[in-house]
Amino acid sequence: MRLRFTFLYAVLFLVSGIGLLALTNLLAGGMSESQPVPGQNGSTPQSSLAPAQERIRQLESQLADIHTVQSRQLLMGSLIALVVMVVVSIVLGNAVAGRVLRPLRTITSATRRISADNLHERLEVPGPTDEVKELADTIDGLLERLEASFAAQRRFVANASHELRTPLTTMRASLDVAVAKPEPAPPQTVALADRLRTELDQVDRLLEGFLVLARAQHGALPDRGLPDRAAVSLGDLVSEALATHAAGIAAKNLTVQDGDLHDTALTQGSPTLLARMAGNLIDNAIAHNEDGGWIRVASHAEDGSAHLVVETGGPLLDPGHIARLGEPFQRLAADRTGSETGSGLGLSIVTAVVAAHGGRLDLLARPEGGLRVTVSLPLATAAPQGAPA
Repeated sequence: MRLRFTFLYAVLFLVSGIGLLALTNLLAGGMSESQPVPGQNGSTPQSSLAPAQERIRQLESQLADIHTVQSRQLLMGSLIALVVMVVVSIVLGNAVAGRVLRPLRTITSATRRISADNLHERLEVPGPTDEVKELADTIDGLLERLEASFAAQRRFVANASHELRTPLTTMRASLDVAVAKPEPAPPQTVALADRLRTELDQVDRLLEGFLVLARAQHGALPDRGLPDRAAVSLGDLVSEALATHAAGIAAKNLTVQDGDLHDTALTQGSPTLLARMAGNLIDNAIAHNEDGGWIRVASHAEDGSAHLVVETGGPLLDPGHIARLGEPFQRLAADRTGSETGSGLGLSIVTAVVAAHGGRLDLLARPEGGLRVTVSLPLATAAPQGAPA
């Protein structure tokens, strides 16, 4: 658009200059037409006026020559001035077009920066009330409505998760009381109680996932006796996660390859949320692995970022479905809200935690089969505070 405006300004100036030059030359040509000498008539004796008329003709010829030279000089000077002013008009037109379009560039860049994580930002374009100002105000209103909608959704998830904790606790306590009576409970009752406890634990994990997801999406760092932000080693986090999930790894007879964990992979953030991120990655690697498979973990610092890589073997995966795994309740199988292996929130919580820390999550289907998950977070230089269990 800036080039089009510049071209338009230059063409308009060129057309106006050519018209002005043509009008000037027409007027100059009309004024140069010779006029009859005043008082010259046929009754005057030609013998007495012959020398004077000859002199007048010489003067007229000299004036015509001078006028012709002046007309050429005026034409050449006008053409040179026109060329110079066309170049100047292009430069000035480009500057004016840039100045006119600057508010639109500001609106475009500001709108591109705003995402679901910073909907509180506004364009707030200054200036008089015109079309550009009206466009910016309209976008600000849209962002305000989107922010309110996102906040209401996340607040509902958090509040619902909190409120559902109470009936779950009551149900679990009722089961314990029913089974712990003095008289022996029938075997069917004990089996039913165990099954209900299993289902209640699954719902409790689902609600915990909702709470962590909502907390991470709000950008809030939970306070559990730890500082909100600290330097954390990604290698220590994944080592703690592997130790925590040792029973699950042994149950599937998985081989863990963890020889590439470097202490230089430090990031600044919430130790609790980052520990949950690492735990979810390992839990996902175990749950969606095959018996006798393998898990490879690595951490390193490169290009100003701390990287954590978790790879698993397994069958070939569809690359078109991999991108959806960061969304809640999305799996490589049919969508569902719960199963024996999890609630479908693992990678969505990882995605939210990584986004809250200004990082990036990359999911890649390995050509040999299995999944490669890479977490990239801003690099920190301070000593780690220690990863929570």
